[in-house]
Amino acid sequence: MTREEIDEKVKGFMIDELEIEEDQLVPEALLKDDLGIDSLDYVDIVVIVDKIFGFKIKPEEMTGVKTLGQFCDYIEKKIS
Repeated sequence: MTREEIDEKVKGFMIDELEIEEDQLVPEALLKDDLGIDSLDYVDIVVIVDKIFGFKIKPEEMTGVKTLGQFCDYIEKKIS
């Protein structure tokens, strides 16, 4: 899966499942502060990522992930 495909899939579920506006979904957007993702959203994201990308997110691996770009980097690293 290419980085572009990862970015598109992430943007897709952010728009469809978390109801985030597409124009907010830029690589430097802060997940919590800019996109408003809270702990309940993280639970949904764990389930969605497992379904789409086939792996479980480990909370301890997400500690340094602050932006949408870093989140996509994390997914890319896990599936490659």
